[in-house]
Formats: sequence, C-alpha cells, structure tokens
Amino acid sequence: MKRTTCLEQIKAKIVSRDLLPNLRAAWGDRKVVFTNGCFDIVHRGHVEYLAKAAELGDLLVVGLNTDASTRRLKGASRPLQDEASRAMVLASLQAVSFVALFDEDTPYELIKLVQPDVLVKGADYRPEDIVGYDIVAARGGHVETIPFVEGYSTSSVVARMGRP
Repeated sequence: MKRTTCLEQIKAKIVSRDLLPNLRAAWGDRKVVFTNGCFDIVHRGHVEYLAKAAELGDLLVVGLNTDASTRRLKGASRPLQDEASRAMVLASLQAVSFVALFDEDTPYELIKLVQPDVLVKGADYRPEDIVGYDIVAARGGHVETIPFVEGYSTSSVVARMGRP
C-alpha cells in the first residue's frame, strides 16, 4: 500500500469550491469554523490568529482571496506571492483543515457553500458587520472576533522591506 507523502497531504487540503457542498455533508456534526483573507505574507500574527480560530471548532476552513481579488482589495502591487503559493503555505499549517480560493471581493458565496458553525474575523470588525453573519446566524451559529497580535501585519512587513 502506497504511503501518502507530506506534500500530498498538504495539497489535498486545497479544495475546489465545487467540492465544498459534498465535503460539508461528509463533515456531519463536526463544528466547522470559517475565516478568510489574502494571507499575502504569512507571519506570526496570522499563525496565532489561525490557531485561535481552529480552537473554536473541529475543522478550520480558510477562504483565500485569488490574485485578482487581492489586487482589487490591496492595489496593483499586491499580492506579493501568487495564489497557489499562498494556498500551499496556508495548507501546510497544522491549524488549517482546508483552503478554498474565492475570486469575489467578499467570501459571501464561499460561506454559503461551507455553511460554517463559527465565522471568525479580526477584532477590528463588529460581528454584525462581518460578511456572512446572516448565513451563520440563520443556522444557529455565531461570529467570533480575534484581536490582532500587536506589531505583526503584512503591511508592516512590507514597509520594513521598503516596498509600497
């Protein structure tokens, strides 16, 4: 019997949005947590945020902005890493169960497919203003906000590198 390599396991965590309804059905009663972002340069703040998000349930699904979506949100100089690279880095993290890309400006359609029990964003958002709040609340779930780790952001890393 062929053993699955570590790299194969990481790649298997990156899923097509078309598979999400079937995966959601297969997850059954497991508590599903969802968060999203560009995750352009994964840093300590991201790692701590994702670890805390994962602790809120059994599976953590990360919605990842595509390159085009990231450019629309962050400007022409971003992303610094392509979507395939960003997805691989996220999928390699122990806290992350699955990564799914989305090309829209918000993850609303992806959240509809995932049907999470818990929706997580940074503490700079009010729960009721978070995209997908209505979807999660309608199925009896809840929204959590997690404070940022002071001094760690992609913008600060980019600034230290002397880039725009």
